[in-house]
Order: sequence, then structure tokens, then C-alpha cells
Amino acid sequence: MKRETQGIRVDDQILFPRARPVKMLRLFRARFENLQKALEEIGRVKLVIRYLAPDHAARSNEFLVTYRLRGGREILLCGLQEYVPGEILNPWAPLDAQALGEILTRSEPLFPGNRSISLAQRIKNVTGHVRSFVAGVRKMITQTAHIPDLAGIGNLILSSEGHLKLVDINNISPVSPEEPIFKDEHGYPVCDKSIEALALLEKKILGHPSPENDRFYEAFLRPARMQAVSEMVHAFTFSSHTMM
Repeated sequence: MKRETQGIRVDDQILFPRARPVKMLRLFRARFENLQKALEEIGRVKLVIRYLAPDHAARSNEFLVTYRLRGGREILLCGLQEYVPGEILNPWAPLDAQALGEILTRSEPLFPGNRSISLAQRIKNVTGHVRSFVAGVRKMITQTAHIPDLAGIGNLILSSEGHLKLVDINNISPVSPEEPIFKDEHGYPVCDKSIEALALLEKKILGHPSPENDRFYEAFLRPARMQAVSEMVHAFTFSSHTMM
């Protein structure tokens, strides 16, 4: 708070960086029929931590609380999660070197220590971190048949140094190329959109020319399936707007 109110001197200028939280309290959207279901969800969260943390997922400590609702008791899953500073990385946005440079510049914190790393080096860091991130997610899919939500707005954060982290770990879905296409409890095809996001990271940042021809992706990136997923997203978006 002292830095925020009194400022710091950087290159003969007085800057006023905002105070940063140390932890964030997350309330998971899922509702559980019983304690066993809640513990199973915690187990899925731990999968993300096992395959991606600490380098590529925000560390989190989960706990359960109960509360009274309409004369009964409900179980709520919460997480005390590390705060990850940075800018949102949207897999569907332009992600060439110029676009990455703009993201990194926006997320540059007002501290002199981070300015010693050139922008070119930080862009290079992005490639290395995305490669490691993609490898971790692919390994998680192959070994556990689950994937975290990579498609939600704000779920992927890029730091000013070029480090990529997943910050939303509360919507982990099973992975299956079979029909019907999996949708979460809100009707969103989270598995297919997350697979698509992963393929876009490979294509745009790692230079994979044709992810749709990769056996890992091909079942999910078939045109007919992607069209069906697009229609599900449209229906989900329309439903969300009508409930507001």
C-alpha cells in the first residue's frame, strides 16, 4: 500500500503502481449432490495442479463449506488461489510476434527489474512457455482423458516476462471424441472449445501448420463437428443473454 500511495522512483520518474493481492478466493460454479461428488471434483482439480503447476497453473488450496438454502444444506467448493498478474491471452486473437509484443508491453509492471529483459527475449520466452504448456495439457489428456477450460475469457494469463499460466481451474471436463458432444452443466461444449484453443496455440505460436491433420486433434477439428460445436456455443450465448 505504501508503494501505491507514496509512489516509487523509476528512471527519475515517480510512479504509482497499484497494490497487488497475494491470494484470490475462488467460488466454484459446480453444485454437488453429496460430499463424495465434491471430493471427486477436488480430485479433478488436483489433476490440473499435477500436470501444469507451478509453472503453468495458478497454485490453489481447495476447501469445502456448507450453507443453508431453502431449509436444506448445500456444499460449496472454494479455492484460495495465488494471484497471477498479467494480460489475457486469447487463443482466437492474433498471436504473431507483433501482437505478442503488444500484450507483453501492456502487462509490463511498473518495476525497474523487469525492464532489463528485452522485448525480443520476452517474445522468445512466450514460445518456450507455450511449448511447455501445450506439452503438459496434451500429457494430461493422454493419461487422464481430462482437460481444463482453456476457452473461457481470462482463463489464460501472460505475464510481462512471457510466462503463460492457467488461472481458472474450476471447469475440468472429460475428453471424448465420441458422440454426443460433451457439454458442461451450463450447456457449453467446454471440451471441444478447449481442444480448439490448444490447437490454436500450437498453430499460431508454435508454428504447427495443420493441427487438424494431427491424430491428436483430428477427431475434434473435423468441419462437421466444429459446426455442431459452433451451434452449441450460439445456443449457450443466446440462453445466457436471455437469462440476464
